[in-house]
Amino acid sequence: MLTPAMQQALNQTINAELYSANLYLALSGWCDTKALRGFGRWLRAQYHEELAHAEKLVDYVLLRGGSLAVGALEAPSVSADTILGVFEAVQAHERKISLHIDALYGKAQSEKDMAAQVFLQWFVTEQVEEEANAADIVEKLKLVGERPGSALYLDKEYGKRGKA
Repeated sequence: MLTPAMQQALNQTINAELYSANLYLALSGWCDTKALRGFGRWLRAQYHEELAHAEKLVDYVLLRGGSLAVGALEAPSVSADTILGVFEAVQAHERKISLHIDALYGKAQSEKDMAAQVFLQWFVTEQVEEEANAADIVEKLKLVGERPGSALYLDKEYGKRGKA
């Protein structure tokens, strides 16, 4: 059984994951309009992954006898001028989500909710991967700089994500 505080924190995290999905969908659209469909595909795959994270949290809340409180989502802001700017925004967002997950894990500790701590360990580990993936793309885009051919090569490579 979830404590009211833990249930509220989990519901907030569900909303954060849904916001993340919307952000990545919006950034995917930005890429597509700039003919960077490979990066758009990568971000679209990330959108689906964030939805899966939200669903995983929903399933957990329900399994523990909790109630869902999915709230209205703020519209994501997409103000990047370059593909590097897009992925710097992704990196900053993943860092923010990592802090959110860390706080949620801390809440589980303070509530002495051992089951939640075990469940949330997957999310802690996932955030390490999410931040590393974003940092990798940012660093590669910085390396290629203003060389369009190199950026298009990266676009093609990242567009392979999710292909069989």
